[in-house]
Amino acid sequence: MQESEAGVDDSWDLVIKPKKSWYSLDLKSIWNYRDLLVLFVRRDFVSVFKQTILGPLWFVIQPLFTTLIYTIVFGNLANLATDGIPQPVFYLSGVILWNYFSECLMKTSETFIVNQALFGKVYFPRLIVPISIVMSNFLKFGVQLILFAIIYFYFTFNGGVSPNLYILLLPVLVIIMAGLGLALGLIVSSLTTKYKDLRFLVQFGVQLAMYASPIVYPLSLVPDKYKMLLILNPATGVIETFRFALFSAGEFNLFAFSYSCFSMIALLLIGIVIFNRMEKSFIDTV
Repeated sequence: MQESEAGVDDSWDLVIKPKKSWYSLDLKSIWNYRDLLVLFVRRDFVSVFKQTILGPLWFVIQPLFTTLIYTIVFGNLANLATDGIPQPVFYLSGVILWNYFSECLMKTSETFIVNQALFGKVYFPRLIVPISIVMSNFLKFGVQLILFAIIYFYFTFNGGVSPNLYILLLPVLVIIMAGLGLALGLIVSSLTTKYKDLRFLVQFGVQLAMYASPIVYPLSLVPDKYKMLLILNPATGVIETFRFALFSAGEFNLFAFSYSCFSMIALLLIGIVIFNRMEKSFIDTV
């Protein structure tokens, strides 16, 4: 047998190498399993309203009732300002964005726990599961976005709001929100294989984080000495830019928007690294 210059025996028909490195995204494998990804998306989406009376209507009822409660409590009782934006569309815009982020985060954070039986039986790229969660939640977000568009156009035609050129950033804003939910979910899901208490901490933390984001109040209402702390929340730049683009109220904070972009990318890279390292040994710790 003769060896090549690279030190690999040329007579072998098959050379076994490590599946992938801990920092690899392995997009090729994900693409090869795209049919499975579509199947998971369909499963996650259908399971939400399966064996329910109202079915997909819950996607509409939940943000509507949340908006109604916020309008009564924060808009009327607490009398919080909304930068001149009609209260229904102000609160609804924050609700649908935050719901998308929180759903992606909370469901992705349970990836290893919920799918441990599946992961222990058959191989497929594990990243497909959290990606499918983000995509299925995007379908839900799309339904809520249609509801928001109906209410938004009503106020637009009645002269209550008006968009501007920043509306072209809307797809980017949705991607950032999805990326943040996926990134944090990957990190938490990896840690929960050893520290299962984190599942309960995440649920509590998401509720608190909502009040640290400009969901029920505009950024302009925050005192200057606390404004920078709020901007350090990556969701702040997304929500404020979303409202500015649609309502032309408030201001476009370039630093907050850029910070949200870079935070999403950095957290996503960290999440993928931790997830890839944990998936090789999680079955022994779950």
